[in-house]
Amino acid sequence: MSKPMAAIRPIHTYSIVARDVNSGEMGVAVQSHWFSVGSVVPWAKAGVGAVATQSFANVSFGLRGLRLLEEGKTAQGAVEALVEPDEGRDGRQLAIVDARGGVAAYTGARCIAEAGHLIGEQFSVQANMMLNDRVWPAMAETFAGSTGPLAERLVAALAAGQRAGGDVRGKQSAALLVVKAQATGRPWDDTVVELRVEDHPEPVQELQRLLRVHRAYGFMNQGDQCMERNDVQGALAAYGTAESLFPENLEMQFWHAVALANKGLVAQALPVFQEVFRRDRNWVVLTTRLPAVSMLTLNEQDLQSILSLGRE
Repeated sequence: MSKPMAAIRPIHTYSIVARDVNSGEMGVAVQSHWFSVGSVVPWAKAGVGAVATQSFANVSFGLRGLRLLEEGKTAQGAVEALVEPDEGRDGRQLAIVDARGGVAAYTGARCIAEAGHLIGEQFSVQANMMLNDRVWPAMAETFAGSTGPLAERLVAALAAGQRAGGDVRGKQSAALLVVKAQATGRPWDDTVVELRVEDHPEPVQELQRLLRVHRAYGFMNQGDQCMERNDVQGALAAYGTAESLFPENLEMQFWHAVALANKGLVAQALPVFQEVFRRDRNWVVLTTRLPAVSMLTLNEQDLQSILSLGRE
């Protein structure tokens, strides 16, 4: 049974699907010389698995693959169920990892060279239309030898593939999708990381930058939570880490200062406000609006001390 042509997209690319053996998180990372590769190749669902569909991609394999896993099929069973009835299978490339760590992959005989895949411990790397046949082995070696959070390891594998030669046509877009090991019952909370670079001269580098920004905002949230618990030292450490990851971002510094001021640490907040105001005076305007909505809770004297910095 063939799939409708609308489901078929020529996404020649390289990708990795993986499950973290420690956290149980599952994810996909991909790069291609094709616009918006993240809208086609990567699919994942918490507690279920992750899918990469590429080459002459049957986009339906993403959702259908996840559905098959939910119905109880293994990764291998899902790949077989998708590929065997598909008349276009010779041009397909597909990889699936399930929530138990099972992995399966398929590379059709008519995928454009260089093309192939490698399966490792709870991961698979796959590529087609590469400059050479060293791309996916380099990805596998890097991923298998890496440590740390799954998202960073997936992106490191992409970078290794690019260093080994990458797509013969060049590079354009990249994407990263990581989900939790178990579904929470709140789908909006089940995604750990979801980032896409739609069109960029260095998509993997940009994906790495976005992941760093993502981590920075995570530390900002952690700092806010520490403040709510009156853990000032924990908050300062978290805010400091966030700002070291994204030092050019004034908003992080501004809300850091607001959090300090709201805890009565005005003396510590003043130099932060001063630097933010010096670089962009619009933050002074925003500061004047916060007391009315109880986002800056200060006595008038302290408020004026802060605002006076914007008049210097």
